[in-house]
Amino acid sequence: MTDTLVPGLPLASTPLAERAPTDWRTDSMQRRIRKRYASERRFRFFGLAAVIMSAGFLAFLLITMLSNGLGGFTQTQLKLRVDFPAAGLTLDPARLAGPGADFALAAAGIERATDAAATAQFGTDGYKLLSDGAWLRVRAAVKADPKLLQGVATIDVPASDSLDIAAKGQGSAEAEAIVAELEAQKLISTSFNPNFLTASDSTDPTTVGIWGALKGSLYTMLVTLLIAFPIGVLSALYLEEYAPKNRWTDLIEVSINNLAAVPSIIFGLLGLAVFLNVFHLPRSAALVGGLTLALMTMPVIVIAGRNAIKSVPPSIRDAALAVGASPIQVVFHHVLPLALPGILTGTIIGMARALGETAPLLMIGMRAFMVSPPARITDPATVLPVQIFLWSDQVNRGFIEKTSAAIIVLLVFLLAMNGLAIYLRNKFETRWS
Repeated sequence: MTDTLVPGLPLASTPLAERAPTDWRTDSMQRRIRKRYASERRFRFFGLAAVIMSAGFLAFLLITMLSNGLGGFTQTQLKLRVDFPAAGLTLDPARLAGPGADFALAAAGIERATDAAATAQFGTDGYKLLSDGAWLRVRAAVKADPKLLQGVATIDVPASDSLDIAAKGQGSAEAEAIVAELEAQKLISTSFNPNFLTASDSTDPTTVGIWGALKGSLYTMLVTLLIAFPIGVLSALYLEEYAPKNRWTDLIEVSINNLAAVPSIIFGLLGLAVFLNVFHLPRSAALVGGLTLALMTMPVIVIAGRNAIKSVPPSIRDAALAVGASPIQVVFHHVLPLALPGILTGTIIGMARALGETAPLLMIGMRAFMVSPPARITDPATVLPVQIFLWSDQVNRGFIEKTSAAIIVLLVFLLAMNGLAIYLRNKFETRWS
């Protein structure tokens, strides 16, 4: 039969011959099947290898940080015997009970008495076995118990940097021999160092701490959250629920997506040009750091917020409008609460990224040497990543383990923030069928 063309009717075709079923037992089909199975096995092998390699790199990072950094949480101490009556301190014990105790201790000559006690106990160069901040431990002990001035007291003071490294098995042969001799006399011990978590920066690795940088990070993150979160969420609500679809909103959406991928140092240059040079805000303050990081974090919050708002089914909006809710009530009473878990997850991930940033904060001067933690958001401050960067640039070997210990603290905070994001997502996420 040939094809016929009838006006007003579709072209009729000759029915095709019925296709014979495939014979899977032939050699060619068996080769194709084996090739498919081999390709699948290779894909599974490469996927498993990629997972194993990723886990191996992560394990290597964690093991390296732990092996190098755990020593930073411990401190080697010497038992120093101080004869206060023989030291000739110009100090009246009665003054230690009043508000001028610190001033009286500063002029009492405790540093000289500490060096003299070390020389008397350990020999001519005995003072070299002590940390530069050992006298501060003696001063704190006298301030806590003025009765020590009436006799001889044994006070645990931090050992020198070289002695501390040798006590942990990484020092020179001469230092390790001194440690062995002191251990035989039971004059040396290694224990947890709480000052690392409560003290601030110092030029002596045996007395440094991360509290100043950690407090600066907390202030900076607080400013970042208070600015980026409300502006980012409101921007996402407007763009998703109210903004008209035209070329201007398309331009805004493209700009937000591009800002989320801009290198962080560009935001540092922006903060330097605007907040410092135009508005003359205090340099290296947590306020300026928070404003700079807020600019960097805001696009991430807007994108996460829009995706979370978009995931709320339209039926929720229709049902709210059907029972008489106004458009603003629909958004804030129904849409926003349902989208909040996704918004919080994106916000926490963005804040975790901001917590680990260094480059933009270096541009606004948050790399100063801070011996005391900031009391306000306008005080000069530094942050934990910058502190790690500064310690890694030190030539003293004692700062190596302090740097790794600070990295461990930073990783703990980052893991905690990401864990909180996962918890909020699993707890409050609503799955729509």
